[in-house]
Amino acid sequence: MAEYMKKLIFWPLKSSIQRNLPIPFRMLFSKVQSIVDCLEIEIQKPTSALHQALTWSDYKKCNTVKYLISATPDGFINFISCGYGGRVSDVALLEDCGYLNVLPENSVVMADRGFKQIEPLLNAKNCTLVRPPSVTSDKLMTEDEVALTKRIASVRIHIERVIKRIRDFKLLSPHATVNSELVQKIDSAIVVACAIINLQRPIIKQC
Repeated sequence: MAEYMKKLIFWPLKSSIQRNLPIPFRMLFSKVQSIVDCLEIEIQKPTSALHQALTWSDYKKCNTVKYLISATPDGFINFISCGYGGRVSDVALLEDCGYLNVLPENSVVMADRGFKQIEPLLNAKNCTLVRPPSVTSDKLMTEDEVALTKRIASVRIHIERVIKRIRDFKLLSPHATVNSELVQKIDSAIVVACAIINLQRPIIKQC
């Protein structure tokens, strides 16, 4: 099923993304083609010490399989990676998973603060990164930086709404712990879930 349904996860033409661009993006973020984030699925603790280490997520405080997900501004999933051990960093995952191979040149990518170090990778493809300004303990944010952070958060939240739709599937729900015998099937489950979501109504209603 996953082999056939993965065809429903693809990168739309730029003209199509622009045509379906939701109103909240049109003023400041009209060139965004991709909003990226990471999704972690909790798994049963592996018996192997090596696999325990590779799948341990400091963020989730449990063993996980981690995915990079990308969606267009209207919530269409245009990329989902294969699963990686939860130990992998967001930046290393993005660099290795094949996302940069399908990302069109001159695109604008939106991400959260955790993806700060991907900017050189995007610049190599003449792409631009839009993310909230960095926060440091010894420097207060300016009013403009606070305003920009709020504006980005108000539209970036739609990738979280996409992830919530994935979590609606019982196997992938936030509190489900995938049995070790099913770990090899999570990639297929994620693909099927994403394909079904792309057949549903858009996250953001069109005007």
